[in-house]
Amino acid sequence: MSFFSYQNGELCAENIPLSKIAAQFGTPTYVYSKAALLENFSAYANACQGHDALICYAMKANSNLAVLNLLAQQGAGFDLVSGGELLRVIAAGGDPQKCLFSGVGKTRDEIRLALSHNILCFNVESIAELYSLNTIAGEMGKKAPISLRVNPNVDAKTHPYIATGLKDNKFGIAFEDALATYQAAAQLPHLHIVGIDCHIGSQLLDDAPLLAALDKLIELIDQLAEQGITLHHLDLGGGIGITYADERPVAVADYLGRVFARIASWRASKSGSQHTSIKVIFEPGRSIVGNAGVLLTKVEFLKPGAEKNFCIVDAAMNDLMRPAMYQAWMDVKAVNNAAAVEPSTYDVVGPICESGDWLARNRALAVQTGDLLAIMSAGAYGMTMASNYNTRGRPAEVMVADGHTHLIRQRETIESLFALESILLK
Repeated sequence: MSFFSYQNGELCAENIPLSKIAAQFGTPTYVYSKAALLENFSAYANACQGHDALICYAMKANSNLAVLNLLAQQGAGFDLVSGGELLRVIAAGGDPQKCLFSGVGKTRDEIRLALSHNILCFNVESIAELYSLNTIAGEMGKKAPISLRVNPNVDAKTHPYIATGLKDNKFGIAFEDALATYQAAAQLPHLHIVGIDCHIGSQLLDDAPLLAALDKLIELIDQLAEQGITLHHLDLGGGIGITYADERPVAVADYLGRVFARIASWRASKSGSQHTSIKVIFEPGRSIVGNAGVLLTKVEFLKPGAEKNFCIVDAAMNDLMRPAMYQAWMDVKAVNNAAAVEPSTYDVVGPICESGDWLARNRALAVQTGDLLAIMSAGAYGMTMASNYNTRGRPAEVMVADGHTHLIRQRETIESLFALESILLK
């Protein structure tokens, strides 16, 4: 996280001390670096230069309007999983015609919304969805552009909650059923087949599973060509991981280089066929925003115990769900690393009334009550997974950009949490 570093003993976001941000905006607060976001996106954009490719940011990782607007300005498309996310893209100035709509449970209203904005493609995840799309598109006098999300049964070797490409996952259409499903789609009058899609999981450190999935998609594309079904794009999904502790994920440029080399070899073997011009789409999320953000929190109490010492902070599992949900390891740094106290081993926990409310376990920290901590690598699946459990307002969000701090989401007030509720009237 090169844009979050110590300067004169103080942890900074770019060149701005996190203690200054805490004093201005309070805690807990998510803090993002514009420079980190743009650098991470550029890794994909630069690797795609000279190729027919589109980068569709998987916005479920972080859907703040400021983040989306920055990426839209760089030419990004977006991978959506709800109608609400489409409306966020539009509000942020993104292009709906660069949007893919994924997800296993798209509602009729969401489908109609997406069709009305002429999105790039629906990534269809079941035969039932295929027929529903055809019906709704017909009612609207439109043709729905579709891609089948094919489940290649490739083991991503990641946490089971974020593995999505195996036979026992809810996502996608089984590889052995894909050809017949495409043939069925070709007979439906209100569908336009445009592509093929897969996504096998996230936080992948090795690209071998992704390249294995690519080989299976190429095999299927060749079979489709024999049936007269022409595809315009090949969508490999996302999934490249980031460094939380000592992981060494594959470099984006290396991975994309191998993808383009494999596709070039395939195109050369099919010289003159309709597939020589197929567009390649990627759906990165975590690898763009994960290490571009931290969660800033304050130490409320230090509670020594016979078995454990607890560092109780004002952030909690409702603010950052990943540790409780995935047992995820996230680095914790003292904002001031020149503390006058000796380090002790703590579990960093929040005030939520659950034993599962923890952010880090068994960490050596030199801290006192009132000190600030930064939960690192919190830019992805932090704020988007936050809740109001225990009637807690979600944190503020701040973007550091060009030497200035910008409040990009206000802290929720408690009153706003029950503003839509009402009591029974007699």
